[in-house]
Amino acid sequence: MKWSDAEDIAIALMEAHPDTDPLAVRFTDLHKWVVALEDFDDDPKASNEGLLEAIQMKWHEEFRDQ
Repeated sequence: MKWSDAEDIAIALMEAHPDTDPLAVRFTDLHKWVVALEDFDDDPKASNEGLLEAIQMKWHEEFRDQ
């Protein structure tokens, strides 16, 4: 997965942290969690606030719909 794969990352985060409200996660923690995903294969320094926000919003959509 790359930073641009917001939906795939969101699903993986939901599986890794099923009881976590994504809107309560700080971007610093979100960054660590994304980089720690087994299938994540991108430059950790290539993220930015916009990408993290997109991931968080996709995760929130998945969390809300469960």
